[in-house]
Amino acid sequence: MSIHHYASTGRSWSLLLTLLTALIISFSSCKEQEDTTPKLSTITELINTGSKFTLLKAALVRTGLDGTLSQPGTYTVFAPTDDAFKLFGYGDVATVNAAPVETLKAVLQYHVLGTRLESSSIPVAVNTAQQTLIPTAVLYTSKVLSGTSTTSSSTKLSINGAHVLQADGQASNGVIYAIDRILIPPVLGNVVTTLQNSSLLFPTVSFKLLQAAVTKAGVGAILTGPGPITVFAPTDAAFKAVGYDSAMIAKAPVGILANILSYHVLDSRTYTPLITNGSSLTTLQGGTLTAGISTTALTVTGKGNANTASNIIGADISATNGVVHIIDRLLIP
Repeated sequence: MSIHHYASTGRSWSLLLTLLTALIISFSSCKEQEDTTPKLSTITELINTGSKFTLLKAALVRTGLDGTLSQPGTYTVFAPTDDAFKLFGYGDVATVNAAPVETLKAVLQYHVLGTRLESSSIPVAVNTAQQTLIPTAVLYTSKVLSGTSTTSSSTKLSINGAHVLQADGQASNGVIYAIDRILIPPVLGNVVTTLQNSSLLFPTVSFKLLQAAVTKAGVGAILTGPGPITVFAPTDAAFKAVGYDSAMIAKAPVGILANILSYHVLDSRTYTPLITNGSSLTTLQGGTLTAGISTTALTVTGKGNANTASNIIGADISATNGVVHIIDRLLIP
């Protein structure tokens, strides 16, 4: 065999070794790049490190849901900020830890979907039902246009009665939305049973006179039907302020009571983020209410209220067949 043949073979092996070395270096470089790519945190880790979620963190730990949201999955969490907890009466970690565990757990489960829901996947529509971790309870996403443009930047997103403050926080096991209200699950049943058991949520208000008026007027079927409806529910104090105590209700003509009560009901599920300032709300009675929204109050005013507004003092209480807003003044047609 000639010297030229050995030289040629040697050059071939040398070239092959050079190529293999280059490939190994290339693969090693890719591997190093993959290893240094930042990994997404879990939902629990994001909440734990978020300065606005200290009370949510405490609530998750108390109920054991912090463990659930640390596991692999495709969750969507609507996360109330600390200000949202404070609005609901949970002013600090001690208050959160004093809450009944099962009640707190049900409230938190209502804020979680078992599927990943990006804001781009939410349709431009009102009250799109989304299944929560409570098998019998859905929440409602609403995306509405805030102007004439149809781009995503011109839409407003709300969840039941909560405004979305920040959307699409990415986690390894799902996505987080920061919201400005705690969502109340419809665990008390329809509108009637929700009002009957309202002391569990609002211990300082009572609806005995409203219940008496509903019974006398025979309009209970409206409030227990499939709905959806919205009820502006006057407290006992609201009835008494215009002279309607239990004796007056017992004497009142059925037609007058039915007319007044149906004036407090809308034929739709209307959470407060869907109400605009100065808007006209058509009631089952056929008349309209005028809505008022400011930085300090939400109000509705009846035609016969002489421009004296009724304050919504407890908003967006979900029931299985609608939503309840507690008001401090009877609405007069």
